[in-house]
Amino acid sequence: MPSEIALQWIYFPPFFLTVVVGFLCAIAVVKLLNVTGYQKYFWHPGLVFVSLWVLTTSLVGIFFIPP
Repeated sequence: MPSEIALQWIYFPPFFLTVVVGFLCAIAVVKLLNVTGYQKYFWHPGLVFVSLWVLTTSLVGIFFIPP
């Protein structure tokens, strides 16, 4: 069972690291979509970003950093 992540006197739950890594992966995917031009095929770019954030957080949590 993973314990808290301690930064000085602030304690973070293990899922916080998973969410941050998922957020960074989602930013990378959105930047890749912008560079390749596929972003124009999506109706609402903000919803695409949020859905990619949830998807990448789930994948990181399942395969790399289990909460």
